[in-house]
Amino acid sequence: MNQSPNNTELVTLKQRWYRIIFEADTVAGKRFDVILLWLILLSVLVVMAESVTTLNEKYSTLLRIAEWVFTIIFTIEYVVRIYVSPKPLRYILSFWGLVDLLSTLPTYFSLFYHGARYLLVIRSFRLMRIFRVLRLTQFLNEAKQLSHALKSSGAKIIVFFGVILGIVILMGTVMYIIEGPEHGYTSIPRGIYWAIVTLTTVGYGDITPQTVIGQFLSSILMILGYAVIAVPTGIVTVEMSNRSKERTCSRCGNKNNDNDARYCKICSEPLDLSFHE
Repeated sequence: MNQSPNNTELVTLKQRWYRIIFEADTVAGKRFDVILLWLILLSVLVVMAESVTTLNEKYSTLLRIAEWVFTIIFTIEYVVRIYVSPKPLRYILSFWGLVDLLSTLPTYFSLFYHGARYLLVIRSFRLMRIFRVLRLTQFLNEAKQLSHALKSSGAKIIVFFGVILGIVILMGTVMYIIEGPEHGYTSIPRGIYWAIVTLTTVGYGDITPQTVIGQFLSSILMILGYAVIAVPTGIVTVEMSNRSKERTCSRCGNKNNDNDARYCKICSEPLDLSFHE
């Protein structure tokens, strides 16, 4: 069944706007992204200015109007992105789709809770699109490698944090029994809070053990904290190293092969995929 001329024109118009909004390989697309980046930067500066008491007292009305103008612009942009996207749900649930949505909601929430509008600084994440605009593909490839490394090591990190959670619950409970309310450990959750602060080597000092046994356990937990910091970093580093080796061509040394590539894009040499097979 043939499409009517009006439907054909509509499809063509949506495709044209899709290239402008989602891609930066055309003059119009690059111009759109540059304008968008400036709007994002200005909107973030407006939010920051609102938090400065002297500026807010003097220009509160102007800043508030500017905030709503930016929000309306970004809301229209978000709706248009959904409309021109061939797979709207995929865009909505993507990282950029969620960031685009969250960058508009705080202003509307501020109608019910005044402080919510300061969460508009989420828009600063949208500035990461500058890598696409400037065609800094090296940074994009590195970001993809980091993302895949985090996904690959996700299960190991979850298991690791499960063990850490068990340790802080146990140590918090033991310290509650040893120190007791008279030394500030008024409950098990309070003891768990102390264990987390100690294990992460933050050491606020708002609650400290007074008994010899408590101080001994505290020392063990602080030493253990250094291992806690190192282990997740080591897990992700190993995954990144394996992925880097997997996609590096042994013949020409090209490191910028796609994550699903089996052959080098420069010399067509088969890649060594033994790390994940």
